[in-house]
Amino acid sequence: MTPLLNTSSLPFCKGCGHDLIAKNVAKVIDYLKINVFDTIAVTDIGCHGIIDKALNCHTVHGLHGRSTALAAGIRFGVLSPEKKIIVFVGDGGATIGLQHIMEAARLNLNLTVLVHNNFLYGMTGGQSSGLTPTGFATTTSTDGNPFTGYDLCAMSFAAGASYVARIVGIGDISKTIEKAITTNGFSLVEIMEICPSYGIKLNPKRKFTEIVEASGKPIGEWERNRAPFDFPKWKKTANLFDKLPKAETLKSTKLETPVSIVLSGSAGEGVQLAAGILTKAAMTEGLEITQKGSYPVTVGVGFSTAEINLSPSEIHFHGIDIPDYAVITSTDGLAHSRKRIEGMKSGVLFIDKSLPVPTTGAKIEQLDFRSIGARDSSLFAAFVFAKKTGIVSVDSILNVIINDGKADKLPLEKIKEALATV
Repeated sequence: MTPLLNTSSLPFCKGCGHDLIAKNVAKVIDYLKINVFDTIAVTDIGCHGIIDKALNCHTVHGLHGRSTALAAGIRFGVLSPEKKIIVFVGDGGATIGLQHIMEAARLNLNLTVLVHNNFLYGMTGGQSSGLTPTGFATTTSTDGNPFTGYDLCAMSFAAGASYVARIVGIGDISKTIEKAITTNGFSLVEIMEICPSYGIKLNPKRKFTEIVEASGKPIGEWERNRAPFDFPKWKKTANLFDKLPKAETLKSTKLETPVSIVLSGSAGEGVQLAAGILTKAAMTEGLEITQKGSYPVTVGVGFSTAEINLSPSEIHFHGIDIPDYAVITSTDGLAHSRKRIEGMKSGVLFIDKSLPVPTTGAKIEQLDFRSIGARDSSLFAAFVFAKKTGIVSVDSILNVIINDGKADKLPLEKIKEALATV
């Protein structure tokens, strides 16, 4: 049985209670023999959110405070109780998204919210949150927080939750988490912990248990027998997606099986533009597509990578572990995609001839993508990919560029000349 965690070395500061929470959730999933592929973890911005990469289950990472709203949307679409939806959220995110939590509790949606309450915004600088206890020092209340924090558990239970608990994040907390996950309806567990980077530093000589006691929020659990959310037996509206215009198929595809492509280069060199043009061309040939972009938080520097799936049939999962094709146009792109390239046992690696060729089981084709200039190297690479593989036709790419009004903005004649030599 696949474990929930793919590593025992979690990405948290030493002594952080987030580590304890993640490991106890994994313990519960294993104890209950829940298939990890029946588990959806939803996170948002905050230290807790970096757990995503350590999880083997489905993960959704959203905007700050929006994890419960995202989880609610998932539950509306997947009512099956065997699918376990677990929200990881910090005290900052819980107060930013307070109304989302209240609505999920009011509707008694069948999901579990685990609040990592370390009394402050740990990732963004140690500021006070809506759950910071009175008197607790933070970077924005160095003399101690003068305000009273929300009683999140009381509010959630009053809103209609089936199960709510507040516990201290010390030792084995798996029984409480187990009860929450097995609750048929909305459950929330507030786990009180302390941030080793800010909480301890700004509150010297204060014992954690004393801080918890001084918060004035009772440790305990509250539960009621209430039926979980189900759709009323009303007339449902039509699927809004049915009203969207369908992409016109201009040419029949020759592709018979799905393929995955990683296009990776440098920021500012048109990687995402090239990927968008390639996928749109694929749609005009009747293919199903997905496209995902990755780049650093600081936009315009470092790598830029696009992950593309093309398929003659409906795509149910957009993730790419090891691609069928890798197209690498720069040093930044190679560094970002090296591990996946090294994991390729087959397929084709198209790589700029100026770059060192990594060890790989893929067939290697070295090409001069940058010959027409760095700025357009990714677009040229998309054309070369089309010509070499035949998966998407060069004519379809040209048609997309022309029909989108980009012909005057891109060096098409230069690309055509260079393409003739490939």
